[in-house]
Amino acid sequence: MLRGLTTVRFHATDLAAAKRWYIELLGVEPYFERPGYAEFRFGDHQHELGLLDSAYAGQLGGTEDREATGPTGAVVYWHVDDVPATLARLGSMGAKEHEAPRDFGGGFVGASVLDPFGNVLGVMYNPHYLAMLATS
Repeated sequence: MLRGLTTVRFHATDLAAAKRWYIELLGVEPYFERPGYAEFRFGDHQHELGLLDSAYAGQLGGTEDREATGPTGAVVYWHVDDVPATLARLGSMGAKEHEAPRDFGGGFVGASVLDPFGNVLGVMYNPHYLAMLATS
């Protein structure tokens, strides 16, 4: 069945601006690009984040392409070593708080922001991630 995260896709009405913003956040250039799309690989396992020009979203036909009145969909949490510091950096880059930091118990702390393009970006300190990383 499910074997692991492959690509998280965000939409942006201004793909060039979104690409610049994520280059600054991630510290890497896209590894793959085509008209209307850019994809980054980053992190310990080279997970993928794709940015799709919103103009193309309606052509895909899925329910995720319908007009929404606010942020919708799943929250994908990316592991960070320091949630408050990460939120401060994201805020300085124009992201807005979506879900305030909260302690989920057992050492897990998570929060989410809206990037400047309206996408929900989750961040979490996750002890299981660190334990898995230590064994690989």
